[in-house]
Amino acid sequence: MSAAFCRWLAVTSVVILAGPQAAHAGAVTFTKLSGLTGGNPALTAVYRADLSAVGLEEIVSISITDNSFALGGAGSQFSGFDLDAIMLSTSSVGTAGEAAGLVGLAVFDFSPAGTFFTPGAQRAPPDPKLFGTGSTGNTVDNSVATLGAFDANATIDFGAFGFLSMGDGGQLAFNLTQPVSTAGLFLYISEVGDNGEVAAGSIEVSDRPVGSAVPEPSALALTLVAGLIAWRATRCRQRPKSPTLSA
Repeated sequence: MSAAFCRWLAVTSVVILAGPQAAHAGAVTFTKLSGLTGGNPALTAVYRADLSAVGLEEIVSISITDNSFALGGAGSQFSGFDLDAIMLSTSSVGTAGEAAGLVGLAVFDFSPAGTFFTPGAQRAPPDPKLFGTGSTGNTVDNSVATLGAFDANATIDFGAFGFLSMGDGGQLAFNLTQPVSTAGLFLYISEVGDNGEVAAGSIEVSDRPVGSAVPEPSALALTLVAGLIAWRATRCRQRPKSPTLSA
């Protein structure tokens, strides 16, 4: 085995082990738009984020986590972050009313197949399930939540409609129906009641779908490296045999 080949093999092992360390998720920074929008009463605040600044070429999922710690908002089935709507658009507007009038990109699937919901805790008095959820309380009922429209009736009585209450610490994620380039892309999130819960939440976008594993380095790479190292140890470190002298 040549010394040059052994040196190449050692370098190759290191390169495979290191691998490309690409970003897979980015936190989102929002700007609050002026004014309010919604249904009746119209008390929905809208926030805009420029996704071209998150460091990803494209996104395929969006995740929201309520971090309000029981501050702001109502209790019972209306606990936690109350999401009126979510939208992706290539247009940047400055008011809540203008945002409500945008036609967003058709990349959301608000059915249980495209949404992943983990309900948060309810404040007293507890209700069987959070508002805007399905019969089991752990899915989104979009016939009530209508997450594709800025239409929430900001009330906690029988007239409530058009939003999802996530509960304290609740999590909601969306797998988009197709990858979307972040170039010139804006994310709009609207919050019922204008309680500042968007600012207290954690919202991330990712270039991987929800539920996918992100092995770094991958198990395949580690297995390959281990094999290369073992093989190199047995072959490259062998000393050449002394030639046999003939009489």
